[in-house]
Amino acid sequence: MFNKKYILALALLILLSGFTFYTNEEETIAFDINDLYNYQKEFECEEIDICSSNDVKTYMDYRLTSDTSSVQYRFIRNNLYVDNTGFLYDKDGFIAVALGSYYGNIGDRYYFTLDSGIVIPVVKAESKADGDVYGGCYQRYDGSVIEFLIDTDKAQAYFGTYANGYVLQGNYNNYDLFHGYIDKVEKVVGGKISDSVSYWSANKTPDKKESFNYASGY
Repeated sequence: MFNKKYILALALLILLSGFTFYTNEEETIAFDINDLYNYQKEFECEEIDICSSNDVKTYMDYRLTSDTSSVQYRFIRNNLYVDNTGFLYDKDGFIAVALGSYYGNIGDRYYFTLDSGIVIPVVKAESKADGDVYGGCYQRYDGSVIEFLIDTDKAQAYFGTYANGYVLQGNYNNYDLFHGYIDKVEKVVGGKISDSVSYWSANKTPDKKESFNYASGY
């Protein structure tokens, strides 16, 4: 029989090592990027000014966020999941991105509508450095507003690697679904207004390999 001191020590070790456990095996994420073709906004939101309509959509590997004391690091590992496309997303299907300071704080969520009509639900999981962007908005060297956080290994397996060695040549605008200029931006400001879209289901147990585990470096 384990004594209380042993149990407390074990709990502390788990907490410090950062293991993430599922508490409800009935829940799983059933998000598919192809759902974006018929996406319907389900949260209360309000339109904000577009600071740039640039169509470039770059990416960074989420593991480059390595400061364990940062808000970004904790947010990524406590709130996000990765699927076979390499995208990271939260429980409501909002895709993780890096945005400039114009777009608020870590954890803020937005609907970016492209001129194609596609709505991309995003959650700010990383901040672009002010010194690298104009007006807290778009990247100085490529003009991008949106920078997806991805698992590069999974993304390369799903989308392929191009001659320059990057996923989609380093620009998700080269993928039909994400092709287009930013036409409208709305910030999520409230709770659900519709249950018509759900990215959670109870028909499959999540694969724990797809959850983040601090101790393994993911």
